[in-house]
Amino acid sequence: MADQLAVIVAARNEADRIGATLAALRTALPGAALWVADDASADGTAEAAMAAGAQVVSRGRPHGKGANVGAAVEAALSAEPAPELILLCDGDLGASAGELAALVEAVERGECDLAVAAFSRRVGGGFGVALGFARWAIRRRCGLETIAPISGQRALRADALRVVLPFAHGYGMEVGMTIDAVRAGYRLREYELELAHRATGRSLSGFAHRARQLLDFARVYLSRRRVDAK
Repeated sequence: MADQLAVIVAARNEADRIGATLAALRTALPGAALWVADDASADGTAEAAMAAGAQVVSRGRPHGKGANVGAAVEAALSAEPAPELILLCDGDLGASAGELAALVEAVERGECDLAVAAFSRRVGGGFGVALGFARWAIRRRCGLETIAPISGQRALRADALRVVLPFAHGYGMEVGMTIDAVRAGYRLREYELELAHRATGRSLSGFAHRARQLLDFARVYLSRRRVDAK
């Protein structure tokens, strides 16, 4: 593993899973600095993360995923010694988070500049409208075909990370990161991994979540229209 690795875990109300997620990351990536980007959780997520040995960047009120993770990334990049490689992931992966070591290894081997995890098994979800739009937006804006356009599990070197900052608003973070990285000449590769997470189903709250995602994806698409891919 890289001598200086920082792991940024995005979390909001994940008190029941954050401990297992951090434990799996610590086992798979010994020596890595673990950071939790806590977006004003109300269930004790920050306290559970600190108890598990992570450094926590917490907000007094929700700021959305892009701004929340961005604040934690800035804190991690400012630490001494500065990280050479960064792994981004979600806080609800539990024990399966250990699989993400494969992304770090792929970047270290030079297979790609940005390694993205694709879940080998789909759990939950809606009718695929938001996901399909995300794939279309990425293809339209930078010409890349993707399997997992909104996966939050990503590894990249610090120089590539700085190029894609600041992150796009809210749930548009990953779509914006992909477009910006590819346009800057970085190589993206997806890896199918055995990951598990808390999925949203076809409930009222699930559809509301995906509607918010779709709105943020549209914002990213429109914000990058000036240099549209042919």
